[in-house]
Amino acid sequence: MKTDNNSYKIKLGIFVTLGILILFIIIFFIGNNQNLFSTKFKVYTNFRNVSGLQVGGQVRFSGISVGTIENIQIVNDSTVNVMVMINKDVKKFIKKDSKASITSEGVIGDKILMISQGSSKTGEVKDGTTIQSFEPVEFTDILSSIKVSAENAEVITDELASMLIDINNGEGTLGALLNDEGVAKDLEKTLENLRKGSKGLEQNMEAAKNNFLLRGYFRKKEREKEKAKEEAEKEAKNKAEEEAGNKVK
Repeated sequence: MKTDNNSYKIKLGIFVTLGILILFIIIFFIGNNQNLFSTKFKVYTNFRNVSGLQVGGQVRFSGISVGTIENIQIVNDSTVNVMVMINKDVKKFIKKDSKASITSEGVIGDKILMISQGSSKTGEVKDGTTIQSFEPVEFTDILSSIKVSAENAEVITDELASMLIDINNGEGTLGALLNDEGVAKDLEKTLENLRKGSKGLEQNMEAAKNNFLLRGYFRKKEREKEKAKEEAEKEAKNKAEEEAGNKVK
């Protein structure tokens, strides 16, 4: 009986020890994930709307988790102050002109605070510095904009459809013009007159070339054209010979 009692106590002691060990391991992993065991410094930033940001959320710099959100406090009706705790080993990389913005972890993930890289010409932030921020774009605002665009597109489509129906029915000025056979015939006659005028102009130019008063002018133009062609061919030939000589060298 005494042996059974001792065995029970040993098993209980082992179970409690394992439980405490597992508890310490869990605390270590949680603390390491939340950066509880590293030296930190404070940074503040202000937003008009924190867009669902929560205390304990991640702070990232260049895509890497560097801290956590320590406190969110409403200052007034247009300002919300956010205090973050950042690991001190990244302090030298965060500049005075770095800016904070709120984004989502994935498409529909938790809200996180992102700190941008600043200019290398400015100094690093100090403990308790307030950095500037970008206001987050609300998903509802995007949906509202898309809705307005869709409604406008629907109105334009309806108006175009109505206009095309009126044109097909011969209604309105444009519909009357497009459906009027007289207008079509007049347009056809105008095009025919243009073709005849163009043909007549060509004939007049040929006659002018054969006129003894203008013959010298047209011959001069032809000689200039031939000369320009010869010079272009000569230049191309010289260029080809020059390139061939360079290849041989």
